Amino acid sequence: MRFRVAGKKIGSLVTVLPPREVRFEDEMDNYGFSRQKSMKLKTVMGFDRHRLADPGVCASDLCLFGLEYLLAHAALRRDEVDALILVTQTPDHLLPPTSNLIQGRAGLGRDTLCMDINQGCAGFIVGLFQAFLLLETGVAKKVVVLNGDTLSHRVSPRDRNTFPIVGDAASAALVENDPDGPPVHGVIHMDGSGAKALIVPAGGARIPNSPETAVETDAGDGNFRSLNHFCMDGAAVFNFVQIEVPPMIDELLTFADCPRESVESFLFHQPNKFMLEKLADAMRVPREKVPNNVVTHFGNGSSVTIPTNICFNFGERLKKEKLRMCLGGFGVGLTWGGIVMDLGPMNVCDLVDYAP
Repeated sequence: MRFRVAGKKIGSLVTVLPPREVRFEDEMDNYGFSRQKSMKLKTVMGFDRHRLADPGVCASDLCLFGLEYLLAHAALRRDEVDALILVTQTPDHLLPPTSNLIQGRAGLGRDTLCMDINQGCAGFIVGLFQAFLLLETGVAKKVVVLNGDTLSHRVSPRDRNTFPIVGDAASAALVENDPDGPPVHGVIHMDGSGAKALIVPAGGARIPNSPETAVETDAGDGNFRSLNHFCMDGAAVFNFVQIEVPPMIDELLTFADCPRESVESFLFHQPNKFMLEKLADAMRVPREKVPNNVVTHFGNGSSVTIPTNICFNFGERLKKEKLRMCLGGFGVGLTWGGIVMDLGPMNVCDLVDYAP
């Protein structure tokens, strides 16, 4: 699907990180591999440290903190929030919708539309698309897009394939009309036939949680996980990204009539350094224009990696400047998509620690 909408902007953006930081070396003994092999993996993949939420801290807690930060710093009133969109794969409950819980805790008005979207790695793209559609109807003037996951609670600490990568985080973006801004162009693709490449097998109606699903077993490669844990087929995901994302970006830039060299930076989802370096090469883009440092400093925060990328690498500039950016997400679903739009100047573009 391609979409083109009249001028829209992210007026303010905040990324929220749990303060607990854990280094890769401190976890290596959890894995059934030699330290030498693990250190080689660290170098290639760009692992160093990640941010992990404490037990009992949910994605909704991080998202609420981000929403309150916008209300305090972005000149946004509670009665101005027309819609609250939450993108998460770690909801508080199967029901009710977690966005409703956040709305109630934040004291937003009863006319605030609340919506949960179950998406992961491309979730910021999907969330923005939904916000743009609401703004296009004319019934909403200010939409807050919340992205958040505490996926570390669903990953086995004995699984070297996934645990060193995962990071918990949340973001809150104020999305508004920008009458003087250029059109926003986007592309989104989905392929559910590959959905099992990234999956938590148990916990839903298909395979309910049980004592049996909680038993950890060797996956056959020295990594231990249960059916309750997040499982990733790393080779399948890597091949999917390298095959599908470069042509999607070509499609997007052509659709937007946007020369590759006019893009300041390609701010993508960040699963690991190696994948992004290979992706930059496949896209014929200099590696320095595809930042890959988020996973090194914070871990892979699922749908929050793009907001983290924006705030961490361009936060101060985007408070003063307008920059043409290409945003891209790819992963769970399988889902992949991109947006070309101008970012900045923003009232807020901050990276903050969660403080309950």
